[in-house]
Amino acid sequence: MLRKARIGDVKTIHRMINISSSKEEMLPRSLMDIYGSLRDFFVYYNEEDEAIIGICAMNIIWENLAEIRSLYVEESHRRKGIGRELVEACVSEAITLELFKIFTLTYRKDFFARVGFKEVDRASLSEKIWSDCFRCSKYPDYCDETAMIIEL
Repeated sequence: MLRKARIGDVKTIHRMINISSSKEEMLPRSLMDIYGSLRDFFVYYNEEDEAIIGICAMNIIWENLAEIRSLYVEESHRRKGIGRELVEACVSEAITLELFKIFTLTYRKDFFARVGFKEVDRASLSEKIWSDCFRCSKYPDYCDETAMIIEL
C-alpha cells in the first residue's frame, strides 16, 4: 500500500537510507534532515509483513523544478513495480503542485529511463541543485551519478 510518510516512519526511512548509503547508492541523511523533509516522502507499506518496504521523496527545488530522491526498495521486494509506483506518486504530486520539470541524480539510469526520464548533462542543472552534492566525497570531480529529467 502506497501512502505518505508519517512521523513513526522516520527511523525506518533513516535505516533504509543508511543501508543504501553504505552501498554508495545515495548520500547519507541525518534523522534531523528526515524529520525536516518528512512531507517529501512516500512509503510503500507491505500489509502482509506489517513493514515499510520502499521509500521515495519529491523535493521542491525552485518554482519550476523538483527532484526525485532517496528511492529505495528492500532487495527482496525489487522488480515488482514498487519503485515505479513510488516514483509515479512523486511525479503525480509534483504535477498537482504545478511542477512540470523533475530531475534525479541516479545510478539506476535504466530504471528511470523506463519511467520516462531522459539523460541530461549534469552541467545543465542549476548550481542550486548541487547543494547536497557539496557533502559528497565524490564532489566535484568524481561524481558518477547520471543526471536525468522528465518534463511534463
